[in-house]
Amino acid sequence: MNPTFNLDEAKQTVKRFRLISIVAVVTLFFGTWAYHVIEKWSWIDSFYFCVVSLTTVGYGDLTPKTNFGKLFTCLYLLIGVAIIASLVNILLKGTIARRRLKKYEEK
Repeated sequence: MNPTFNLDEAKQTVKRFRLISIVAVVTLFFGTWAYHVIEKWSWIDSFYFCVVSLTTVGYGDLTPKTNFGKLFTCLYLLIGVAIIASLVNILLKGTIARRRLKKYEEK
């Protein structure tokens, strides 16, 4: 147990987790909408491309064909991958925080 991890810090971590989760979902759905409009892909293909790209799997079966789509992808991935990395980081911290809050509330 980390003795410097107090109740207030645990509550803040849970709040941050909720916020970054919302930001990640909004980013995913914004990208889905954008690729549907820019590249004229189906909703499923657009969503699939966003998930595969933001998780850095990148199968390469779908790629933007328009110049605007390529430029959008560069910006989207720079921002989106950072958001997903933050989500994973805060997910781990959030799990620890929720466990500690639960233990505290049981006392």
